[in-house]
Amino acid sequence: MKKALALALLVALCLHNYVRYQTPDQDPYLITDYSRLHPVKVDRVVAGKEEEQLRHMVQEARDKGLTISIAGQRHSQGGHTYYKDGIVLDMTGFNRVLDFDPVRRTIRVQAGATWGDVQDYINPYGLAVKTMQSQNVFTIGGSLSVNAHGRDIRNGSLIASVESFRLMNAQGETIQVSRTENAELFPLVIGGYGLFGLIVDVTLRLTDDELYRMKTGTMNVYEYSEYFEREVLGNPDVRMHLARISVAPDAFLTDMYAINYVKDDSAPLQANNRLRVRERGVLPAKIMFGISRQTDWGKTTLWSMQKALFERQEGKLISRNNAMRSESAFMEYQSATNNDLLQEYFIPMHEFAGFIDEFRSVLMQERLNLLNITVRYVNRDEEALLSYATNDMFALVCLFNVPLSDQGQAHMKKAIQSVIDRVLAHKGTYYLPYAAYPSLEQFRTAYPGQGMFFRAKERFDPQARFVNYFYENYRGEARQ
Repeated sequence: MKKALALALLVALCLHNYVRYQTPDQDPYLITDYSRLHPVKVDRVVAGKEEEQLRHMVQEARDKGLTISIAGQRHSQGGHTYYKDGIVLDMTGFNRVLDFDPVRRTIRVQAGATWGDVQDYINPYGLAVKTMQSQNVFTIGGSLSVNAHGRDIRNGSLIASVESFRLMNAQGETIQVSRTENAELFPLVIGGYGLFGLIVDVTLRLTDDELYRMKTGTMNVYEYSEYFEREVLGNPDVRMHLARISVAPDAFLTDMYAINYVKDDSAPLQANNRLRVRERGVLPAKIMFGISRQTDWGKTTLWSMQKALFERQEGKLISRNNAMRSESAFMEYQSATNNDLLQEYFIPMHEFAGFIDEFRSVLMQERLNLLNITVRYVNRDEEALLSYATNDMFALVCLFNVPLSDQGQAHMKKAIQSVIDRVLAHKGTYYLPYAAYPSLEQFRTAYPGQGMFFRAKERFDPQARFVNYFYENYRGEARQ
């Protein structure tokens, strides 16, 4: 009876928070991003509509000595999309499909188009994207700027599937950029966080939509690397992969489950490729996830529910496009005092188990509220200058519930820097789209190409027209 009453009270609390915080609690005169950590006043926000309008904005900023920051869905969490007293270009309305060639399997879209827009357009032709995040709500330009990766294990990070793009530079000129035209800019802009100009449109290489049969497996963290090499990389029919690590107290960072997407030709694609347009069970899942933020019992119960759900996926058929339309609305969260923020660490395959042991120790010592860990795989990327995939890596996508107070953020920064020390000790890197917890020294160690990156920034944009807080926090001596 007491447990039922406690559960009812927790559900009521979560429902209260769900209703109360559906709308952002940000000052309408200030700009921030998903993190809500560093709100500032900007000169204005301009909705991008036409290329000539964008050119006039760049020229106006140059004439008036203003800075420009570029925003898509604003899901980055480190001030990458705005800057104090500057112009913010909101690109979400700049979203048309410009050209599509189903024979060559290419599509050219404006930078504000989302992956969902692309999927809707190409799905009737039996085509799919090669690489994108696990959700399709992000803009193409934003994904290029962070050199995104996802569930696909064969095509690497996003840069590998980009054929070309057009860039509006700091002088207001629109130039074609590819591996043969203005080639120096290609590995700078992709994974360059909007610092070299405005991506106008992008030409992507596509692949076939395929039908997959979902295969599941369970293991512990010490078995995972061998399992992955044998069952996933060792099977050419496995095209996509996803794993999760338990954050439940009784199996904390030990138990895992995995889902493999295995190419299956036993059924026709056309009978199974209708795109999903609605998420199911969002409110109950949101409530349960809310309870897990507050109690160990909630984390244990949620892990049991996730495992049961994952087991029910065994043998199901799913198209590639649908596998890339992951459900995430249940994780949306707003509170006046705390927020759910991501951190992501890339660990070489053979270092995985050793890193997890040290990661577990830091988390327990610092008492961080870790809500979820998703594990993906990304092939080595030698092309992007700020490449996070310095080897064939496991990507650990970690969701933390963090306090927004100054004291809480100071503790979070110290704790994350301790984690990154372990990441670096295991020859790993970390992802740059998130809160600026890592130190300048840690950034330079993880990204040895950063000096060349910022020197190129000074050459291509000597007046620092395109800026954001990633630039402010990590350019270091380049500011002198």
